Amino acid sequence: MCELFGMSASQPITIRRELSEFRLRGGLVADNPDGWGLAWREKGNFQLAKAPEPAFRSTLFEDLGEKLNSSLVIAHVRKANFPPINTLNNTHPFQRTCCGKGWVFAHNGLVPDIIPMEDNNTCQVCRPGGETDSEYAFCHLLSHISRQFNETRGNDITASFPILATASELIASHGKFNFLMSDGDYLIAYGHDRLHYLERRTADAASVMIATEPLNAGEGWAPFAAGELRIYRSGRLVEQTQTPRTPILEQADA
Repeated sequence: MCELFGMSASQPITIRRELSEFRLRGGLVADNPDGWGLAWREKGNFQLAKAPEPAFRSTLFEDLGEKLNSSLVIAHVRKANFPPINTLNNTHPFQRTCCGKGWVFAHNGLVPDIIPMEDNNTCQVCRPGGETDSEYAFCHLLSHISRQFNETRGNDITASFPILATASELIASHGKFNFLMSDGDYLIAYGHDRLHYLERRTADAASVMIATEPLNAGEGWAPFAAGELRIYRSGRLVEQTQTPRTPILEQADA
């Protein structure tokens, strides 16, 4: 199955060990050989690197993991099931602009019903460049965020959090839907059936890491509750909602 990794911190930090472990889950110690992607905040904007190849073989991923110093990261390793095609356009994370901000998104699960749902959406804000249900789900979430943003006529994206929880639950009701998403300030994580988090605090710093499977075993990773939405800013939890648990259909993961 695909796997997710995210990090939010109060100041730029290095996460060499975690990214090294996560990279190996891209086809060596876990069956996710069909692409990798890494998005990180640098000088106020997202930088994005990705390739439709096994992460564990990627010298670029290895080099980035060694050198990267950032306060916000989203990474993904892919198992191509829907569609079973590993192209650059089908490789996560995906990136779009909405409500004056640059967004990135990565997904684990399978929600093919989102494709006709988004095709019939009368408030579309983007169209997928690839064929994955994941990218369709991303555009669908952005349409809800954009609608709320325009209705409130404000510049506070936090007004979208309740509708984001509702939209996430709706999409999850059609399959499996775990995701990481960010507008460059907030790290948004939805754990439909499997995500873990590790929070760290010192007197003057805070950080959180989120992953499908715990990295660095023994460090106190905790599981998300089923259907839990957690939103962090600068490494600190600012919003937490548990949506009603929806049945998980017996489907393969994407």
